[in-house]
Amino acid sequence: MASFSKILRPTDICKRLSVPTKYLKSLPSFGGGHAVDFQAVDDKGHVWPFKCSVRKKGRYPKPVLSKGWLPFVASKNLKAGDKVRFYRDKNKPAAKRVYKVRVAKEVRIFGVIFGYAPILSP
Repeated sequence: MASFSKILRPTDICKRLSVPTKYLKSLPSFGGGHAVDFQAVDDKGHVWPFKCSVRKKGRYPKPVLSKGWLPFVASKNLKAGDKVRFYRDKNKPAAKRVYKVRVAKEVRIFGVIFGYAPILSP
């Protein structure tokens, strides 16, 4: 199972989600370009289109999710401190890769982070 999870920061909520560079190999091929489109399915079966792009120049690619990310954030009412997790089953053939996305809300008790609770959509 290839995956990454991240505790969201203000920039992730307002602009784009920065993606760990090592996760790039889990995405579809960029085909020599600087961006790739893919879809991820949430816990309710909704398919979300995303675009992952990297810098055109430079040694460090700095991958980010842009297209589709902000509508996803708004629909899940995500805030800084919440957690997002993308993953896929490595056992599926490349043509049938299914990406999944899960989100969890930060749970605080008396101002202390207690853990994370899955967000259950209505």
